[in-house]
Amino acid sequence: MASILLTGGAGFIGSHVAEALLAAGHKIVIVDNLSTGSRSNLPAGVEFHQLDVSSSNLGELFARHNFDTIIHHAAQVDVRHSMREPASDVLINVVGSLRLMEWSRLYNVGKFIFASTGGAIYGEQDYFPADEQHPVRPVSIYGADKLAVERYLYVFNQDCGLNVVCLRYANVYGPRQNPSGEAGVVAIFTGRMIAGKPVSIHGDGRQTRDYVYVGDVARANVKALDLTGYHVLNIGTGIETDVVGLSEKLSKLTVYNQQPAFLPRQPGEQLRSCINAGLAKRVLKWEPMVGLDEGLKKTVESFKV
Repeated sequence: MASILLTGGAGFIGSHVAEALLAAGHKIVIVDNLSTGSRSNLPAGVEFHQLDVSSSNLGELFARHNFDTIIHHAAQVDVRHSMREPASDVLINVVGSLRLMEWSRLYNVGKFIFASTGGAIYGEQDYFPADEQHPVRPVSIYGADKLAVERYLYVFNQDCGLNVVCLRYANVYGPRQNPSGEAGVVAIFTGRMIAGKPVSIHGDGRQTRDYVYVGDVARANVKALDLTGYHVLNIGTGIETDVVGLSEKLSKLTVYNQQPAFLPRQPGEQLRSCINAGLAKRVLKWEPMVGLDEGLKKTVESFKV
C-alpha cells in the first residue's frame, strides 16, 4: 500500500484517479484549490485539503504523512487560456510543479507521477500516431509548460534519485468533465446538446484528436506506481477522430437536431493529434479498454443524471 499525495484530486481526471487508487487499496491525501475542481467529485471519506500546490502549508502535510508517492494532476488545462495569459500559466503549471519537486526532495519522496500531455507536446506531427521518439515541438504555452516540467523532473531524477513517470495523455473525456469551460470538447458539446443550445466548431472541424476515456487514464496511474527510474509514456488510443465526426456521434446520442456554427480557428490549436501507446502496453501492461462509442455513451448518460 502506497502513501500518496494526489494534487488536483477534486478535478475531472484527478477524481477518477482517486477512486482507482482507493479501489486498489492505497492511502491517499488530496490537495486541490477548487479553482476548477469540486468537493462533490471527492470520494467519500477521503482526507482533503483545500490548498494550492505552491502553498507553504503543504510542508505540514509532507511532514505528517511521510508520502512515498506524488501524483500531480493540479494544473491550468485550457490551451486557449495559456495563449492569452502565458505568464499566469507558467506560474501555475511550471512553478507550482517545481515547488512540489522541492517538497519531494526535502521529504525523501520516492516517486513522482506527472500528468503530462500527448495532445499538445508534439505539436504538428510528422507522422501518425506519434510515439515517444517523435520530436517535441509544442505550439501552445500549455504544451511548452508540460514539456518544461518533464525536463525538470529528469533533473530531479538525476540529482536525488526521484523515480518519475510522465504520462502523456491524449484528449481525455468522460463523466465529471466540466461542460462550462473552454477545454474539453466532448463535455462542452454534450452539455450544450442536452440543453438544446447552439454548438460552435472552431475552424473547419476537420482537426483531429485522439480521445481516451478517463477510466482508462485512471488505470494507467495505478499501474505507474510499480515503475522505477525515469519514464515518459503516451496514454492514448492511436485513433484519430475529427470534430465534425465527434459532433455527429454526440448528436445521435443526445437526439440533437441543430447544425453547428463554424467560427475562426483558435491560436495554438493543432490540426491533427494522435499518439501511439505501444510503449505503455509493453512497460505498464496497459492499453485502452473503452472504445469511443462506448465512452461517449457512458459520458452522455452521466450528464443526464
